[in-house]
Amino acid sequence: MSGNISFTMIKPSAVSAGYSGGILKMIEEGGFRIKALRMHHLTEAQAMKFYAVHAERPFYHDLVRFMSSGPVVAAILEKADAVSAFRALIGSTNPADAAEGTVRKHYGKSVQENAVHGSDSDENALIEASFFFSGFEQY
Repeated sequence: MSGNISFTMIKPSAVSAGYSGGILKMIEEGGFRIKALRMHHLTEAQAMKFYAVHAERPFYHDLVRFMSSGPVVAAILEKADAVSAFRALIGSTNPADAAEGTVRKHYGKSVQENAVHGSDSDENALIEASFFFSGFEQY
């Protein structure tokens, strides 16, 4: 059964480019309710922990360096079948392959600088949301 929660982070390059407002607008216009929202500058240790699932992958250290290079905007999103609905809204990991009208097609620069992170499963959405937000911070 699919859940009604997903998690996203607007990545440092999109935040520094001033895209946060436009991305949040696309999210809300996509029918998502924002249950929690915060700006945070990840330390390298925090980024390593968040992306630990990728620790053995060749891109891990570059990803950690990038994600700790500036502030991110983290959010918990609510909608029926939230994870798959959000992944459809953001589009393919590579912005060049993303469908027109998706967040990554509009705001992404490259596979790494693809504007947003989105949870890939209901289980990971809960884990990722809890990484950034305590229970009393979620509405």
